[in-house]
Amino acid sequence: MAYLIQLPSHSDGRGSLTVIESEIPFSIKRIFYIYGVDNSSRGGHRHVKTTQAAICINGSCEVFSDNGILKQTYLLDHPNKCLILNPQDWHTMQKFSKDAVLLVLASTIFEPSDYIFDPY
Repeated sequence: MAYLIQLPSHSDGRGSLTVIESEIPFSIKRIFYIYGVDNSSRGGHRHVKTTQAAICINGSCEVFSDNGILKQTYLLDHPNKCLILNPQDWHTMQKFSKDAVLLVLASTIFEPSDYIFDPY
């Protein structure tokens, strides 16, 4: 099942810095981000082998996850909240704030055959 981790952040009068690389439980092979989303839902798939880490680095959004047994919705509303999505987690992203930027780190490069679009 998908799960949240809190990324370590360091703040002082100059601002904040959040560390990612040593906290992600897989080797990162692909990085992309989603922004400028209207009222649409994104995602709507799971993977054969890809694990993902989703971080809303600006604004907020919700991620719904269903692993065939458990269903849960996660609110990503701070840049130190990171949602780990396992391959079996069929997921959608929705309710993007107008300023939302969702950063996604993936364990594999893009491969169309890795996507399963049918929900459980």
